[in-house]
Amino acid sequence: MLLPIRTNISSRRTPYANYALILINVLVFLLSYGGPYRYTIAGEVVSIPIHPRLAHWLLIPAGWHYYQFLTYAFLHNGMLHIFGNMFFLYLFGNAINDKLGNLGYTVFYLAGAITSGVGHTLANLDSYVPTLGASGAVAAVTGAYLVLYPQTLITVLYWFFFIGTVEIPALYFIGIKMIIIDNMLVRVSHVAYDAHLAGYAYGIVVTLGLVATRLVGTSNFDLWSMIKRWDRRRQYRDAVAEGYDPFVGAGGRRQVASRDVSTAADEQKRAKVDQIRHEINRRLAQRNVAAAADSYLELMRVDPEQVLPRQSLLDVANQLASEQRAAEAAGAYEQFLTHYGNYEYAEQVELMVGVLYSRYLHQPERAVAHLRKAAERLSDAGQLKMCREELARLGSTPE
Repeated sequence: MLLPIRTNISSRRTPYANYALILINVLVFLLSYGGPYRYTIAGEVVSIPIHPRLAHWLLIPAGWHYYQFLTYAFLHNGMLHIFGNMFFLYLFGNAINDKLGNLGYTVFYLAGAITSGVGHTLANLDSYVPTLGASGAVAAVTGAYLVLYPQTLITVLYWFFFIGTVEIPALYFIGIKMIIIDNMLVRVSHVAYDAHLAGYAYGIVVTLGLVATRLVGTSNFDLWSMIKRWDRRRQYRDAVAEGYDPFVGAGGRRQVASRDVSTAADEQKRAKVDQIRHEINRRLAQRNVAAAADSYLELMRVDPEQVLPRQSLLDVANQLASEQRAAEAAGAYEQFLTHYGNYEYAEQVELMVGVLYSRYLHQPERAVAHLRKAAERLSDAGQLKMCREELARLGSTPE
């Protein structure tokens, strides 16, 4: 048994829309719970714990009404059904809400519910079995998570002969376990697998389209970027296989002078740098910033001239500061200011470096230099007060 229990994605903003959808689902469940509503299928009487007067909200593929493609998604077949759907919606929906915004996420969710209902109906046009539940809409949200955060880690609880947890990249857990195994290979009765698959397809395709057209912000770690990197490697392999020489063109050769040949040590260093940078990127994609910070320090030992992308370097510096590794954090912040001095919040970085030099590294001259630069540009009253107090403590004042 495998159950995802958390991800390593934290929302930057409160996911109000996701919380509202969860609350609405729970309220509708509580208000509709009762009955039971009974129907007969293949000579078997089946009960659903909802008030019979709400039965027209259920989706009947062989006799549907247009409003049922939305209303069915807010009804649930018992406590376990509503809890499971809302747990998965909370688990994956918060990050998607953060990415799409409250209005965009709400529209995406409702459209996912409708699409999954349509997909289920088209696959079961002769069925009179009522369909209900938010599973299709939740599958759409989960598909969006697969596209936007494929390399993040999902903590999975497992229990067979023993119980434990393991971290699995989202691409593999959602793609293989949740989509292929749970919905294609292992099927049990009374579960609307076609609605799930339609929801996953909608979530993946629509989100890929949003990312490809840049209607949603992209990163180097989403599925679209992974596809583009794979395509570039494929094109390169095809070109090389046809005799293309990347140095002189197709089929050509060039003479290489001895001075152009790198030493073995240089090659080893470059290979090591590439390996560490790849490791940093992978760990940042998984939101494992602590491990990325350790790899950054290793990179600085191998080649101090290496520079990470702006946000990556800032994340690493902040992580080192949070771990109270003052000297390493100050070095990372100094490198950041050297290469990204035009950053719109550079004064906050100056303040952080000044505090590190003042309180932890006991280098007052460096502290004063950074704090004065910060004081010239800080607009936040609290930060400016802190900066001035630190300068006063060092026996200096802003110029």
